[in-house]
Amino acid sequence: MSRIDALVQRHCPHGVEFKTLGELGTFVRGNGLQKSDLTSEGMPAIHYGQIHTRYETWTTQSVSFVSPDLGARLRKAAPGDLVIATTSEDDAAVGKAVAWLGTSPAAVSGDAYVYHHTLNPKYVAYFFGSDQFAFQKRFSITGTKVKRLSGDSIAKINIPVPPIEVQEEIVRILDTFRDLEAELEAELEAELEARTSQYVYYRDKLLELSSASVKRVPMGELGLLVRGNGMPKSDFVESGIGAIHYGQIYTYYGTYTRVAISHVSPETAARLVKVDPGDVIIANTSENLDDVGKAVAWLGSEQIVTGGHATVFKHHENPKFIAYWLQTPGFASQKKKLASGTKVIDVSSSSLAKVVIPVPSREEQDQIVEILDNFDALVSDLTVGLLAELLARRQQYEYYRDQLLSFKGLANE
Repeated sequence: MSRIDALVQRHCPHGVEFKTLGELGTFVRGNGLQKSDLTSEGMPAIHYGQIHTRYETWTTQSVSFVSPDLGARLRKAAPGDLVIATTSEDDAAVGKAVAWLGTSPAAVSGDAYVYHHTLNPKYVAYFFGSDQFAFQKRFSITGTKVKRLSGDSIAKINIPVPPIEVQEEIVRILDTFRDLEAELEAELEAELEARTSQYVYYRDKLLELSSASVKRVPMGELGLLVRGNGMPKSDFVESGIGAIHYGQIYTYYGTYTRVAISHVSPETAARLVKVDPGDVIIANTSENLDDVGKAVAWLGSEQIVTGGHATVFKHHENPKFIAYWLQTPGFASQKKKLASGTKVIDVSSSSLAKVVIPVPSREEQDQIVEILDNFDALVSDLTVGLLAELLARRQQYEYYRDQLLSFKGLANE
């Protein structure tokens, strides 16, 4: 910050001039580029949706391309131009921008504007991510379900215009912060992946139960498998009888739960399959082999219900032991042989009945569950800690970015 202060004092001791974006450049709307037009090679192309999902503040390479013939008919961003997404589902994302720093023009889709300007391209792109820009743009956002910004409204937004030397120093500092944040994120993700892999390794080892003294029993003999029926999501109500939908098993729930996130009316529940405390609910259907067969042990104190594409396993074992074992390679290798379907994969209740599961004594099951619960808690605590660390660094970066982009205006402004 001291170097920035020194540069500002040297080049603009009386304050920094503020100008509208329209005074500093021109806005041209993209045209005629659909997602179906994108290819893996050809002329660089930027679709407005990718600005939200694939790009950060600036880029030297496009993630997509178009054919040269189509590209010749489309509006383009020149190297150094800003490409702005002017449509989004929320106020925060509309107006997100990426500076195009490639070596050749890039075709730009509709719902995006190209801003050709006289500023340092990274400097203006960083400004578009700042609180200053967010505060000003909110007065010009239109729409309810779909939020929009026009080129004319963006052109009226004021931006501080320090000398190019100051812009370049701000960019240098923010680029350094961005690199440090990326390095930290990679380190934290690697740490989390390593701990998760360690957990999976020990879980699978604990549940191999290769001793000859451990009996192995088909699930159909170990308990009762009851296939669910009905219960589309349209049956859900705000309160009533707890209900677990098969899709929620692999999108929301972990190994076990004491709380159901959805409910159905007592009248609807009366005709559905019941889930008693200690039962395990297994998803019979999924779009991929990994998710099919995923299970959640119901540990709540009351009876709940489930619907179609799910099987309730009623048994007398430790429910967490069953749910943990259904995550292992031992189960995966068996369900692979029993699964049917191509686009939609299904393992039926009758097929699950053939799955052979190791069944140690209840005391040994309880010991295994205690170890896995403790390990799972450690991994969860680590995950929370790493995510908090990453959030703190991102907030620190955003704070310094906004501080770096804050200037005292000229005395006569």
